[in-house]
Amino acid sequence: MCSDVKIVLVVAAFIAVSCSTSRVMQRIKTGEVRMDISVPDEKPLEDESDKEFKIDSIRSDLSEGPIIMNAIRDSETGEMVATDVINASTVVARFRNVAERAGYVSISFDVNVPSEMSSSRWQLKLRPYMKIQEDSLGLEPLYITGQMYREGQLRGYQRYRKFLASIINDTTDLVRVGQLEIFLQRHYPETYAMKNDTSLISDPVAHNLFGVTQTEALRHYTKHMKVYFNERRKSRKSQMYQRLVRDPIVTEGIRLDTVLTSSDGDFIYRYMHTFRSRPGLKKVMVNLVGEIYEDGICLQALPFPEELTYYISSLSTMADMTPKYCVIVLERTVYDNTKALIDFAKGSHVIDTSLADNASEIARVVKCFGDVVSRKEYVLDSLIIKASCSPEGSYAHNGRLALARSESIKDYIWDFIPEEWRDSVKTSHVPEDWERLKVIVANDTVMSQTARRMILDLTADMKKPDEVELKISKMPEYRYLREKIYPRLRSVSFDFHLHRAGMQKDTVHTTELDTIYMAGLEALKNLDYKKAVENLRPYRDYNSALAYMSADYNHSALDVLDDLDDRDARVCYMKALILSRLGVMDEAEKYFDLALTYDPYMEYRANLDPEMSDLVKRRQSVNN
Repeated sequence: MCSDVKIVLVVAAFIAVSCSTSRVMQRIKTGEVRMDISVPDEKPLEDESDKEFKIDSIRSDLSEGPIIMNAIRDSETGEMVATDVINASTVVARFRNVAERAGYVSISFDVNVPSEMSSSRWQLKLRPYMKIQEDSLGLEPLYITGQMYREGQLRGYQRYRKFLASIINDTTDLVRVGQLEIFLQRHYPETYAMKNDTSLISDPVAHNLFGVTQTEALRHYTKHMKVYFNERRKSRKSQMYQRLVRDPIVTEGIRLDTVLTSSDGDFIYRYMHTFRSRPGLKKVMVNLVGEIYEDGICLQALPFPEELTYYISSLSTMADMTPKYCVIVLERTVYDNTKALIDFAKGSHVIDTSLADNASEIARVVKCFGDVVSRKEYVLDSLIIKASCSPEGSYAHNGRLALARSESIKDYIWDFIPEEWRDSVKTSHVPEDWERLKVIVANDTVMSQTARRMILDLTADMKKPDEVELKISKMPEYRYLREKIYPRLRSVSFDFHLHRAGMQKDTVHTTELDTIYMAGLEALKNLDYKKAVENLRPYRDYNSALAYMSADYNHSALDVLDDLDDRDARVCYMKALILSRLGVMDEAEKYFDLALTYDPYMEYRANLDPEMSDLVKRRQSVNN
């Protein structure tokens, strides 16, 4: 009789629970019971002891199982910190102003789950997501797990561990060892006698001694069916894991997985997220999707709550985008030149493109001509082609040779010179380029200091260059000079003397857009504060101070602002903001009052900047 009563009570309790669950599910479907998200109230959080529900941590007893803790991963530091589970806020807001600072934006919102959804048999999987410009970005999900649901998950792990324990890892369990020993003792006593012998006898030797190999004996007494089923278990590990652990416990990529041991009150979790801002970002929207699971099966998709909107303010929006110009001084005459190291055979003035780097050097000269000709704003006054020789040979001979080489170069490039320029082309020559030799020797790192000083002393007086060259030729370093330095003296230079077309005055002052400054403003607009500071730093104006502020270089920004006009409302406002950051509140309040005196709109701006909130409250308390 008693057993019948117990059965009736269990059935009645099951029916009551099922009816209760059905009613809750129906209320969820109709929207009568629903999760929600809201902007947190700015009031201090209530004491932890006032919570109307209990949270417990369950640790798996599996050696490889997960540990579920009441902790979250901080989005900035990556560290695990205690969960911030709070009582319900009394104010439900749908939007908030937040600030971008140093290229990042931080938002927070409360995830509100009514107690009716906190069934011990359920797991709620809630996935916040953020709409940012054209993208929809998923945030780390929240799992709210009932105690019975978690116990069911852990039972799956325990069943899987039991399956793993059934796999035989000790191969001796797969052999009929006792029968093998009896066989050896009866038929091969010498072999059996080796049971406790640590010496190794190879299979061929054992076969010769006893007529049977160790491998053959082992194969005969192996439990083949047991081996077959054991290998089968090994091959089914993945399949059995999926079968037994139907709903694995997730430990990576989630913000929170908390186990509720009681559902007496609503569950409210404060979610905080920091992300990299984007150029032109004005607002982001946050919403939440979720499902209810039982035994790993989705019972119900939860309806979307009303989304939250965060309006983002950035200091970069205060930039003065007025174009900046710089004064450019244009000279009427323009000078340009290039030098080519064209080598000639000894004593020759004929151009040989196969010699040394002559082909590439001549190609470079031709390209230079093309570049100059393409610049239509210039007119050629003269082009002087000047060749020089090294000191070998007599000075007079080298003079004639250098002149012949300059004429040879002129003839070679004549076809590349525009016809209207040809009358302006002249040749010149330097018989021996002693001045360049002095420079090269003075900076040489191969010859000794004594040798370099001797050569420089000899070339100080060049009245008789042939005698100087003769003395140098007797030095031990002469071979090095001839092979490494003298070839660099055999060069051809091209000197372009031009003037700007249509320009009459020798100099003209004009203004051009300051591209460096404007690039700094563009970097400021695009939140690239490192580049903005780099470009705007030399100007020490309002925008450079703003770049410093945006990069959080507060003292540098204040140093620039101190040199600017305090009668500018923006300057005063920025000083107030920086001083507020630095905690100098009395000075900050003084400059905030000045900013409002010059421009009352700054009071609305202050509502967007969190650093100004204390100053706004002070002003409101005084006015009230």
